[in-house]
Amino acid sequence: MAAPAPKPLTRAIRFGGAPVPRADIGRLAEPFRDAAEAWFWAVRALQARREGARFTANQGAIHRPCEPDDVVRCLNGLYRQRRIDLLHARVLRNWGERGMAPDPGRPRESCDARIWREAIERLEWPLRIKGIVG
Repeated sequence: MAAPAPKPLTRAIRFGGAPVPRADIGRLAEPFRDAAEAWFWAVRALQARREGARFTANQGAIHRPCEPDDVVRCLNGLYRQRRIDLLHARVLRNWGERGMAPDPGRPRESCDARIWREAIERLEWPLRIKGIVG
């Protein structure tokens, strides 16, 4: 008896029942520069979804290699592995909703800046492995 065929490594989008790899759609996905850029993008998309927008990834000018939920799943995985804690997630959420990173030069933001930096550094690797960050 033959072994089952391995699943393809690329995500597929179904058109008429046949899987089509994303690279064959016509546009190549452009990864984010760093984890912070991916995080801000995901937070904006999730805010729009909460406000009632029907967000569908990759309908804009730049084709991204993920959905906003993929970035959150990476963060959730880090939490489950105890690489980050709730304080990291809270700081990421608060500053992500503001659309800017905390400034380490400001005394009121210096603690948040340290926690933000730790969280973003730890989030970088899982996003890089998945191809979300280039």
